[in-house]
Amino acid sequence: MSFKTPDLCDDFENDASAELRVVDPLFRTYGGRPAFAGQIATLKLFEDNSLVREALGEDGQGKVLVVDGGGSLRCALVGDQLAALAVKNGWAGIVVYGCIRDTPDMAAMDLGLRALNTHPKKSVKKGAGDRNQPVTFGGVTFVPGQWLYADQDGIVVAAKPLA
Repeated sequence: MSFKTPDLCDDFENDASAELRVVDPLFRTYGGRPAFAGQIATLKLFEDNSLVREALGEDGQGKVLVVDGGGSLRCALVGDQLAALAVKNGWAGIVVYGCIRDTPDMAAMDLGLRALNTHPKKSVKKGAGDRNQPVTFGGVTFVPGQWLYADQDGIVVAAKPLA
């Protein structure tokens, strides 16, 4: 899949059926895949990555996992082991509204990864959180089943496949 987010914005800005939304530029780029796209799967949790492991352990072909971690900067929600699991199961990418860790290892992995920042501390594991519900951050609501496109210029979300 080849795309550029600026071109998507230009080409679909007047297409009401696309429902194109641009995510606020809050995220840093990590991972070895600078551009990625796929159908959205969501998690809503806070400082507990149990559901992240569960989701990334499933088939992720053609999908991007969007993790609403409440914007916490107090621990990491994804590390090298979970990123390796995502690669093994074919996930295109992960967007974390929170922190990640083990970034030097993840930079070599074929995985798109965006996060607010890094943090060396791991999260708790209590199994708390919700799956596959709309989540909102960065000025955008991410709806499971819709589409996310990310590259060096930013992240856009659309109601339908664009590229």
